[in-house]
Amino acid sequence: MEYRIRIAQDSDAESLAGIFNHFAQNTFAAYPSLPVDAGFLHRLQSLAGRLPLYVAEIPNGQVIGFAGLRPVHLADTLSRSAEVTIFILSEHTRHGLGGQVLSRLEQDAKTLGIDTIIGGASSLNQPSLEFQKKHGFEECGRFRRVGQKFGRDFDIIWMQKFI
Repeated sequence: MEYRIRIAQDSDAESLAGIFNHFAQNTFAAYPSLPVDAGFLHRLQSLAGRLPLYVAEIPNGQVIGFAGLRPVHLADTLSRSAEVTIFILSEHTRHGLGGQVLSRLEQDAKTLGIDTIIGGASSLNQPSLEFQKKHGFEECGRFRRVGQKFGRDFDIIWMQKFI
C-alpha cells in the first residue's frame, strides 16, 4: 500500500485522538488507559514545540498513524536530544511505514542539530521494543515496575540511538 507522510494539521485532531485511544484502551503501546479528546493534537504540538509532528495517511486520505519528536528536557544544554513517538495502526505495520517515518524524523532531527533520539516503551510492548532494536536503538535505562495497566505491572524501558 502507498502511504503519504505529511505535517499534522488541526483537521487531524479527531483521527489522532482515535488512533491514540485505540492503543490506550487495548494495548501496552500507550501508557494511559483513559481516552483522550480532540485536544490531544494541540497537547502534542505544544510538547513538540519547534519539532515536527507528522501523520501518515492512505490514498483515500484516512489517517492511519502519527509520529513526532519532542524535547527530552527543557534545559538548553539538552537540546541535542529528542524523544521520538510513533503510533501506526496495526494493520499498517510491518510494511515499512514505521521505518520511513523514523527516517524522516531522523533527517529532521539532524537538520535541527539533534544527534540523539530517545524512545520509551512499556516492557509489555514487545513490538515497539523489537522495532526500536531493528532500527539501531539500544536499551539505555529502565524504570522497574513503575506502571500498572490491565492488572499487570510493567517497566518503562528507555532506548537510545545516536544519529
